[in-house]
Amino acid sequence: MSQYRFVAAFFIFPGQCIGKRKEGNVESLREVKRVMEREAKKGSCPLMFDRLEFGTNPFQTVTSEEKLDEVLAWLLRLKSFRQYAEKTIINNVYMDWDLFCKNPQFKRTRSVIDRERIYAGIQRYKKRLKLDYDRGLCLETVRCVFLFPQEEAEKYRIIHDGQETYAFILSNKYILGLFTYCDAARKSVVSDGVEYGHLAEQEQRKVRLECVEDVLFQALLLDDVEYTDGELSASLYTIYCMNEKE
Repeated sequence: MSQYRFVAAFFIFPGQCIGKRKEGNVESLREVKRVMEREAKKGSCPLMFDRLEFGTNPFQTVTSEEKLDEVLAWLLRLKSFRQYAEKTIINNVYMDWDLFCKNPQFKRTRSVIDRERIYAGIQRYKKRLKLDYDRGLCLETVRCVFLFPQEEAEKYRIIHDGQETYAFILSNKYILGLFTYCDAARKSVVSDGVEYGHLAEQEQRKVRLECVEDVLFQALLLDDVEYTDGELSASLYTIYCMNEKE
């Protein structure tokens, strides 16, 4: 563990908070990279996506509507979890369904009202899908690892509460670009046939999305960032509707 503590509260994201989902093809990622490079020239920290990691227990089964609503409230820091909504919650990227539940966008939120509106949109989508809790839903958690140039670390060191730590400035376009890379990496696990030997076969099938029927919700939580050995990591959460009972 580094002697420095990363304080997520020092992420600063000016600008608008909405981004459309981009397909995970090479050309769109090249465009995202060009945008991020332009934002870095304007002052954003050149933080870059490095890799995706599946932990020892990346899947949790959700077998009731009550449990699902609890998970959603936790991800959105609502209801009994509202106490965890610190200033850094504006860094999180959430899937947001439109009124017709057809065209999801990915955005950051500015207030609890924004998060409650996203929650209401998921409730509409739930009704449209007619969820089958016998087959169950699955919450997937993967870690997205980010790197930044160590030779530039001195630029981002500050004193916070008497301790040396890091403070990063990232524009809205830059953070949505990081999310696009995380999303594309998760898709590529399927298309590239990546295997994770530490997972059981049933979990491997979930990794390959073989038993997944639909995606209900997705969120990249940057209000809970870890810093270890020169690497930053944050969790990408996805709620899948399953097409078969375990």
